Amino acid sequence: MSNRQFDVIVVGGGHAGVEASHATAAMGHATLLLTLHKEMIANMPCNPHIGGSAKGVVVREVDALGGIMGIAADMHPLQIKMLNTGKGPGVQCLRSQQDKRGYPAAVLSLLEQTPNLTIEENEVTGLLYEAGKIQGVILANGEQIFAKRVILTTGTYLCAKVISGQTAIDQGPDGEKASLALTPCLQAMGIQLWRLKTGTPPRIARSSIDFSQGRIEEGMEGELCFSFQNHKVYGKEEQLPCYLIYTSEKTLQIIHDHLQESALFNGLIQSTGPRYCPSIESKVVRFSDKPRHQLFLEPEFENGESIYLQGFSTGFSHEIQEEMVHSLPGLEHAKILKYAYQIEYDAVQPEEYDATLRIKKYEGLYVAGQLCGTSGYEEAAGLGLMAGINAALSLEGKPPFILGREEAYIGVMIDDLVTKGTDEPYRLLSSRAEFRLLLRHDNADERLSRHGHEVGLLNDARYQDFLDKQAKIQAAIHVLKTTNVADKAGLNAYFAELGLPSSNEGFKGFDLLKRPGFSYRRLAALMPELEPFHFHEDAVLALETKVKYEGYLKKQELEAESVKKAEEMALPEDLDYLHMDGLRLEARQKLDAVRPRSVGQASRIAGVNPADVSILLLNLKKRKSK
Repeated sequence: MSNRQFDVIVVGGGHAGVEASHATAAMGHATLLLTLHKEMIANMPCNPHIGGSAKGVVVREVDALGGIMGIAADMHPLQIKMLNTGKGPGVQCLRSQQDKRGYPAAVLSLLEQTPNLTIEENEVTGLLYEAGKIQGVILANGEQIFAKRVILTTGTYLCAKVISGQTAIDQGPDGEKASLALTPCLQAMGIQLWRLKTGTPPRIARSSIDFSQGRIEEGMEGELCFSFQNHKVYGKEEQLPCYLIYTSEKTLQIIHDHLQESALFNGLIQSTGPRYCPSIESKVVRFSDKPRHQLFLEPEFENGESIYLQGFSTGFSHEIQEEMVHSLPGLEHAKILKYAYQIEYDAVQPEEYDATLRIKKYEGLYVAGQLCGTSGYEEAAGLGLMAGINAALSLEGKPPFILGREEAYIGVMIDDLVTKGTDEPYRLLSSRAEFRLLLRHDNADERLSRHGHEVGLLNDARYQDFLDKQAKIQAAIHVLKTTNVADKAGLNAYFAELGLPSSNEGFKGFDLLKRPGFSYRRLAALMPELEPFHFHEDAVLALETKVKYEGYLKKQELEAESVKKAEEMALPEDLDYLHMDGLRLEARQKLDAVRPRSVGQASRIAGVNPADVSILLLNLKKRKSK
């Protein structure tokens, strides 16, 4: 027995637990982070990279709100690059390869500097609760620790099984112990769980690979940072290369010959895996017309042997994995340091939690990360941050913090989960966001810094830096709109470089910058009026996007505004959907299960059609007139 009391207890030290515990502690609440092993905090059991399509924007959003993932990712990336630079700004994002030891060490250092945060190594085997209200946790040693709020961020540990070939053992990721006691507790509380799966590929000894058989994939030079407070410049010479290779005919033949021996095809695995991160055998079966599949060789450590074989996740036994790996170009004599495996685990059904990530049946109990049915470090961090903020706000008696779909990818993700649910581990994609031109890499601070400051997570100094940056951007745009480019000779030389005819006309800087191929920095060199405005790369990208995409942005902002009106039409919490006249049976059941907070959310529920929304509006009108 114990009399220890905290405001918040966070269970699990993965990427969700890290952001949740940092948020509640930074917002002034005594927080206890419980993890199995301290050195495994922010561990990367799969590919040690941060960012990527849509995910890189999420890291920027976490940073703009006051989280720490971006700060840690910027400390010493092994490689970093901006993706999709040949496409529009709505899909551009950062991706960095991280050191598997260095990144967790950086995160732990940031947590240890956070006031109000205590970190302990212990396993939680049960929850304390009474009359629908959470009261604390029970540890494996029998100790009870009390708390006003509990956030579960157990990742892929709940009843975890590591599977390869015909073998399945109770184990968590990276050889950690599985959490076996918490699942029965959650089930006894009436919380619905479901079984999910993910996987990870083999790791290969660097010294055993012939890299000349692959195509080198280098990082990018420049000021490429996840955190808005960082302005580091990375050179190619300080980054490690990755390599692109392809499967061979022999690889595909081995897979076809042994397909029924894979745990994914022999019936041993029944759970659902992520569609956008399939095993190599699933890809071979699904895309049977393709003669080869691309793979990447990516470093896991700055100074280490381990190379991650991206794209080669598999459920085959160790013996067949040896054959498959040795069939790849450059890996004929490869030494496998760690074999691939699939991992099954329990997760909470999305209908069990609301948009604040609180379990609907229990006051004070929140969930975040892969426990919510998502995949990926970045998704986990975003959910952990939001759960932490909302747990803290509820302690303070303040309204919840819910991001709209037009405000952030984090808002898109949570709305998708609680409104539509998911039938697989959810992964963020830019295609999921209907307003992705508004949800860009460059403007995450513009979208979210005010929120971060208001909830008390983004400090005054950082918020003032943001305000100063925005003021400078607007001032520079004003100069561009009101000033002609005075250096006619320099401008004509610029025209010639771009293959344009010379001209003696007067041109406003703004009108020129709207044209394809023109850059702010080159125009600024021709306009002395812009000399006072010195911008970092992220600010230049934000300024150029505002100018070049002005018409498109205004159109999407108008569309988002009309959607926002439906979001502002709140639905009473006590609406009796099951007995609402005029609603179809399916709509009644779906509305009752989700309990939407607004008419806009109700309209996005699968199984609720426009006619059902009209009936809902009619009932609301009748209710208000009484």
